[in-house]
Amino acid sequence: MAPDASDLPVRQVMEAVEALPTQPQTDILSDFRFNLFRTESTRSSDTADTLLKRLNIDDTAAAAFLRTDSNARLVLTGRPGKNVTVEASDSQQLLKLSMRWPTDDETQFKRLVIERTTTGLVSRVETAPYVSSNRLASGSIQTSLFAATDEARIPDGVAVQLAEIFSSDVDFRRALRKGDRFNVVYETLEADGEALRTGRVLSAEFVNAGKAYQAMWFQPPGVDATGAAHKGGYYTLDGQSLRRAFLSSPVEFSRISSGFSMRFHPILQKWRAHLGTDFAAATGTPARAVGDGVVEFSGVQNGYGNVVFIKHRNGQETVYAHLSKLMVQKGQNVSQGQTIGLVGSTGWATGPHLHFEVRVNGTQQDPMTMARQSETIPLSAAAMPAFKQLAQNARIELQAATTIGQTRAE
Repeated sequence: MAPDASDLPVRQVMEAVEALPTQPQTDILSDFRFNLFRTESTRSSDTADTLLKRLNIDDTAAAAFLRTDSNARLVLTGRPGKNVTVEASDSQQLLKLSMRWPTDDETQFKRLVIERTTTGLVSRVETAPYVSSNRLASGSIQTSLFAATDEARIPDGVAVQLAEIFSSDVDFRRALRKGDRFNVVYETLEADGEALRTGRVLSAEFVNAGKAYQAMWFQPPGVDATGAAHKGGYYTLDGQSLRRAFLSSPVEFSRISSGFSMRFHPILQKWRAHLGTDFAAATGTPARAVGDGVVEFSGVQNGYGNVVFIKHRNGQETVYAHLSKLMVQKGQNVSQGQTIGLVGSTGWATGPHLHFEVRVNGTQQDPMTMARQSETIPLSAAAMPAFKQLAQNARIELQAATTIGQTRAE
């Protein structure tokens, strides 16, 4: 439909080009100044000079300021691993330094700012609110839950929450299988774009031995009879509460040294039934009551060392042994999750751990079995409309997390 390109006429046009003067450009470039930005994490071995050197700053006044200013000294005090961001001139002079860190208040963070003014360096510490954002992630179990979350770049705090949420349905000590998988949607709390702390798991799915378990966080709207806002909690996506009368573990998710079985007793040097569960944990780790009850005994008893006995309803009793510190007294009412002592190695213990027993009418039981058999509380009918809407969104997000995991695997 068009003529052949080889048949078209060719015309050559030549123009003389006059070179622009280069001196004005050179003058402009010589007067141009630029700032450089860089971020580094503090190290335990850092001094003011070594930190600034890694940040590519050569500024003796700045180094002296970091050593002498009360606010500036926060950079190198406390735990290492804090991110320090600097703005420097092209002559390697410090113009601005900022650092952020979390506080006990889960809604706010602290920000240190050091700036150069016409009179020199000045510092200030500010308080600012976090910005919450949601993240989707997916993983597959090959060896352990923590190895899988590390591979998926998921914070340890999320892994602990996953284990706590599904602890009554999945035995993370003994029942994990290669190929088990999980999807999770969780909050991150960001400070000026930097993720400073892990927020709450919003929804999650765990597939163990081919069976899928799903959960989501939900806080019923409105207030209770006392006028206080309803407490939030985790529910299955059909509205069943995952909060049971008994927790499956008296310590937050941790490495288990031995289960409910026969074992060779390290002190008595003979095989005997180990009618309990030993939770390996560092001295000082909080031990929590697995259910509401009354302290029946709190003191020293034979090989148990410092031990607490808690009586629950229906002839149920729990035992917490080898504690380094007792934090309840006989006759005291305790609630589920309350700290009743600290892990230690008192009594017949070769190292710090918590020995935990469950007894029903005097007979020892597997703690996991008791937790699974304890009752759950359904969601109220009034809260169901809001719950169903949120549950639908949770299903969509978990499906999106699944897609992300499949894409990464491919």
